[in-house]
Amino acid sequence: MRTNVLYLLVLSFFLVFNQQLFAAEKPVPTDPFVVVLDAGHGGKDPGNVGNGYREKDIALSIVLKVGKELERRGIKVVYTRNTDVFIPLMERGQIANDAEADLFVSVHCNSHSSQASGTETFVLGLNRNETNFEVAKRENSVIYMEEDYKVTYNGFDPNSPESFIGMTLMQEEYLNQSILLADLIQKKFTNDLQRKNRGVKEGALIVLHQTYMPSVLVEVGFLTNDSEGAFLNSVAGQNKMANAIVDGILGYGNQINLSAIESINQSHPKVPKSASGVSIDGKPADYYKGIIFSVQLAAGAKKLETKSYNFKGLNDVFRKKEGKLYKYYLGETSSYLDIQKVHQKAINKGYRNSYIVAFKNGEKITVNEALKTNLN
Repeated sequence: MRTNVLYLLVLSFFLVFNQQLFAAEKPVPTDPFVVVLDAGHGGKDPGNVGNGYREKDIALSIVLKVGKELERRGIKVVYTRNTDVFIPLMERGQIANDAEADLFVSVHCNSHSSQASGTETFVLGLNRNETNFEVAKRENSVIYMEEDYKVTYNGFDPNSPESFIGMTLMQEEYLNQSILLADLIQKKFTNDLQRKNRGVKEGALIVLHQTYMPSVLVEVGFLTNDSEGAFLNSVAGQNKMANAIVDGILGYGNQINLSAIESINQSHPKVPKSASGVSIDGKPADYYKGIIFSVQLAAGAKKLETKSYNFKGLNDVFRKKEGKLYKYYLGETSSYLDIQKVHQKAINKGYRNSYIVAFKNGEKITVNEALKTNLN
């Protein structure tokens, strides 16, 4: 009897051990990289109808082309709409939040009373520039088509500058990433398609205000411009704009989310790289000319030796005196991707309140300003 019990115990041990060994050999599943694509307007809201073209149709066509290509690359795509239906602005953001998306990209077409042309990409901000305000006012005016909009948006009035001042910047923590994505998309429009670059801009846009992830609103051009409107209404033009947006998203993934979309990097290398991850001219693929990124570890009145024993084993710490304080930094690079790796290293060592800073010509600037600088 005791022999049988012993046998069963030994057998159970080996069964459990083999199950654990088999489980350990299984690859750890990674969450998919999720992009929410938002075609502006739709249904009873046509958007602008410059030159007789309909914004809602062109935006949807471009978005569907972007989504098809991203899905082909292994990215999970969620659409706020994939048909000609009306979706309230509040719901668009909620769709993105419910999907726990990594990115939110809203596509629109611009209009103007002149022959203005070019592309521009917006991030959430309270810049009160009159031109930016007009764009925000136009894009936000769709709320008038929604029932109980005053209740839904807490009395927000698209025509009132004061309403914009009162907006809570829930997206503030994602602003750097939003600017990076917007900048990459704009560079694709400008460098690859030779579209006029109207830049990365800030705007108090409700659809961006509702999301909890890096988010941009892309104005792909002016339907009211004779040649640009015709271009955007053509299949060839829509294909080109869609491909540029795809490349911008993939470029963002290459810089920010390498582990999440590693397969994309392998199948779609945009910059010829060596094994060390630098471009052919020896510079990192995301090299920001004239910019130095560092990680600020600490600050204080006491002057410390920048030895590893003073900084939890970290090497390459350097010190700067700014006013009455000594500030201690880790790393110096012009690559935003590389400095993020340095930042993670600092966090792993216990510097959880550390953060990325940027310098230009020896003077500290905001990271937002740095990311607006031309790559390479």
